[in-house]
Amino acid sequence: MSSTLPFISIVIPTLNSARTLKECLESIRVQDYPAEKLEVIISDGGSNDSTIDIIKLTGSRTPIDMIVVPNPLKTGEAGKAAGLKHANGELVAFIDSDNILPDRGWMRRMVEPFGDPEVAASEPLEYVCRPEDGYITRYCAYLGMNDPLCLFLGNYDRYSAVTGKWTGMPYFAEDAGPWFKLKLDPRRFPTMGANGFIIRKEAIESCGIGDYLFDIDVVFELISSKPDVRFAKVKTGIIHIFSGDVRTFMRKQMRRVRDYRHYSSLGLRKYPWKSVDSMAIVRFIVSCIIVLPLLFQSAKGYIRRPTSAWLFHPVACWLTLAVYGFGAIRGLIGGELKREGWSQ
Repeated sequence: MSSTLPFISIVIPTLNSARTLKECLESIRVQDYPAEKLEVIISDGGSNDSTIDIIKLTGSRTPIDMIVVPNPLKTGEAGKAAGLKHANGELVAFIDSDNILPDRGWMRRMVEPFGDPEVAASEPLEYVCRPEDGYITRYCAYLGMNDPLCLFLGNYDRYSAVTGKWTGMPYFAEDAGPWFKLKLDPRRFPTMGANGFIIRKEAIESCGIGDYLFDIDVVFELISSKPDVRFAKVKTGIIHIFSGDVRTFMRKQMRRVRDYRHYSSLGLRKYPWKSVDSMAIVRFIVSCIIVLPLLFQSAKGYIRRPTSAWLFHPVACWLTLAVYGFGAIRGLIGGELKREGWSQ
């Protein structure tokens, strides 16, 4: 019955997101979930494309409350924090503007674990894609991550066709049927918290969110301060559209590493990256140099998920090595990657 379903605040950061936002909002609009139990809060960083027009058009076609709030700091992390301040729901769902809910029953499946009072948050088990999606979208979906370095580090959080696992980090899981109930180790845990992450509002507010909300840091704070907290990995997927080409891939890699170092220098980041296996980084570098391990990984992925997109794996690894290596050598001069002119 709808009366027993929790109220959900869906927070979506946007900045020139017209390429993907329409499909994102449409997938929310058609959910088999009571409209009166949903609200959509879009925190916009000053879009100058048709993002706002898309929001207005979709809002006129649905009874779901849909509001736009300003995000003067422009970044996705700032947008999540800005949207959270306006959230009224018992649960908060962080869905990016390039996420598409794959079917009408997605929201109901994702909230089912919250019937267990120990569960603080839920997240889809995998990325899924469509045949018509671009090759980078299909590659990242089947790899289970957007950054191939994470494959070597083991700290990914979606099913990978290369390893046949959803993470390389230690965890304890109970199989609850439609979902897994997880206990995580604060010293080494997967980078959970993005792309369809749903969390109890009271849990996230206990983390003391300021101007920025770094999703993996929220997970770290919860498992560090509350030993009994549990997370759910729901046996469903989410589509994560990678809109762009190789240049966009490089730009997003640069954004990731520059932003991390910038916010770390300000004392805002908490995820224990220093605890990662340094030898894994060495293996990544050596694999990029001799190439054969990358081809072997591509072949393993192809066996489980046959697609020509696996040809991009060696290229993605080389580009990642180049971007991270250049960043380390240059010291990432310039701090935070500015969002002027940014588009999805």
